[in-house]
Amino acid sequence: MVSALIFDVDGTLAETEEAHRRAFNETFAARGVDWNWSQETYRELLKTTGGKERMARHREVMGFGPSDDEIAELHKIKTRRYVEIITDGEVPLRPGVARLIAIARDAGLKLAIATTTNRPNVDALIRATLGADPDHLFDAIAAGDEVETKKPAPDVFELALNRLHLPPEACIAFEDSEMGLQSAQGAGLRVLITPSAYTDGGDFSSAEWVLPDLSHALPPEITEGLGQSAAIS
Repeated sequence: MVSALIFDVDGTLAETEEAHRRAFNETFAARGVDWNWSQETYRELLKTTGGKERMARHREVMGFGPSDDEIAELHKIKTRRYVEIITDGEVPLRPGVARLIAIARDAGLKLAIATTTNRPNVDALIRATLGADPDHLFDAIAAGDEVETKKPAPDVFELALNRLHLPPEACIAFEDSEMGLQSAQGAGLRVLITPSAYTDGGDFSSAEWVLPDLSHALPPEITEGLGQSAAIS
């Protein structure tokens, strides 16, 4: 029986990547950095997890760019801009997400987040879309700035499991990307994939389940723990 659901954030709970890209580009322009990330460039950069790491990777490819200290400062500014965009309500949850979270909570399942993004970004999205205190709604939140190695390493999912005090076989992870899939499976979790705008076309053949989004019929392993109300349509 499933005891907990563990969610990735970017691309899984919401299609946030365009908001991230916009916040990066606006930050670059405001600080005089001669970078502007197109959708094609950003799709490639998403193969590197973490915002600071993404900027360092782009500097490597371009052969010029801000120093490590400047990247750290740019990332702080970018985070503030991203939080503003999210707080303005410009990014809704993906279909089925809010209902699944509500049903799972009512059924007594634990809820957790395991994400590469940092905690301010998580808090902003949960407050803007679900109108709730993240620490009240979720039993555990593990963010990318809390672990030594980001996805595809399993660290952040292992941290979430540790905070839930549950073994991986009692939980199901929800992801949208190949790196997230590798991370969750590395922690011993079964994974349900809902590909996002920036991850469609990925190789998800090793996932236990793949759905277009969470408004579609969920696997019995999940619905059995949720009761009759879980027939999301």
